[in-house]
Amino acid sequence: MNQPAHGQHDANRPETGRWIFWAFVLIAGYFVVTEHRAHLIEYLPFVLLLACPLLHLFHRHGGHEKTDHEH
Repeated sequence: MNQPAHGQHDANRPETGRWIFWAFVLIAGYFVVTEHRAHLIEYLPFVLLLACPLLHLFHRHGGHEKTDHEH
């Protein structure tokens, strides 16, 4: 009968609110995708075109590190 005091969380119990939030997000996302699939497919080419410059901006260019050429 070791109940946590009011305002304290039990470390072994998952956060119920977090699970409810993610369940709501998943359900809402499913209905948005299924109900608006035609609109989403209509804009897919533009999303792909925008992805190219965004990848160039945020990609770290792993092969382009500056090296010390003095050796």
